[in-house]
Amino acid sequence: MFSDAVFNCVKRSDHKNIALISAFLRSNDLNIDTTVEVFITVTQDDQLVACGGIADNIIKCIAISPQMRGEGLALSLATELVNLAYERQHTELFIYTKAENEPLFRQCGFYPIASVPGVVVLMENSPCRLKRYATQLATLRQPGKKIGSIVMNASPFTRGHQYLLRQAAQCCDWLHLFLVKENTSRFPYQHRRELVLKGAQQISNLTVHEGSQYVISRATFPCYFIKEQGIADQCYTEIDLKIFRQYLAPALAITHRFVGTEPFCEVTAKYNRDMRYWLESSTLSSPTIELVEIERLQYQGMAISASWVRKLLAAGDFHAAAPLVPEDTLYYLQDQQQQRRSKP
Repeated sequence: MFSDAVFNCVKRSDHKNIALISAFLRSNDLNIDTTVEVFITVTQDDQLVACGGIADNIIKCIAISPQMRGEGLALSLATELVNLAYERQHTELFIYTKAENEPLFRQCGFYPIASVPGVVVLMENSPCRLKRYATQLATLRQPGKKIGSIVMNASPFTRGHQYLLRQAAQCCDWLHLFLVKENTSRFPYQHRRELVLKGAQQISNLTVHEGSQYVISRATFPCYFIKEQGIADQCYTEIDLKIFRQYLAPALAITHRFVGTEPFCEVTAKYNRDMRYWLESSTLSSPTIELVEIERLQYQGMAISASWVRKLLAAGDFHAAAPLVPEDTLYYLQDQQQQRRSKP
């Protein structure tokens, strides 16, 4: 039994204990997730027997020693993690977990919203929050037979993004843009949103939606219990697109999703191919969505991309990056550069 077990809170800055947690996770065939800000550990006789972590409002990195499983420890650990998340002002919680752990987290008040059967399930601590979000989206529905959609990071917002928006809007009665919300890059969400709104202000048939936890970010998708990167990417794609097709798109009567062609990054190119499958196939019962690929805008024979801009900025080549971004993005980047230079 674990009646004499001790629960502790370990912050990311506690390097000694983080090293012990990392080793414990590896012994349980898991990797530590670098986005976790705080862990709860369980020790018995000075030995680490269980742990779990919190990254913003996502519970991650749960591991329990084999000899302690089936003793009720998992439920106690999960409860402690939920309580800690609430203390940290995170009440709308999500957890990615192995499919076999779904019953455990159902006991803790979590409900599945999307899954890759036999591999991973995404759960949240509400039976109706996603449906309420879809109902809210439905109030923004616009008339028309061809309703388009785009999902982008815009990190930063480039002339390529601007071109994609304009081309897609010309093809549709109305266009819905979803911006990935997580602040996982050097460009915070609110800054990216402001630049998108400025860069798209001439497009009259466009709604730019507030960021949502239901537009999944690859950066926050957990790979710590999926060893093969290719499988992790497939799981991310499947969960992301199942939520989009089954909940978001029907709420807005979306019929098309637009993407730019991907000549450079094979991961993104494969995502586009997989997107076509999950949006257009009859595998899911919700209405199909046609995927439309638009040839990327080029500059001097090369397709413009945010990754290209980031590389130029990282190399300090601001002059080369300038023609790749709209005027407002350029002003923003100049201001950011000036702020960095003025720091001691």
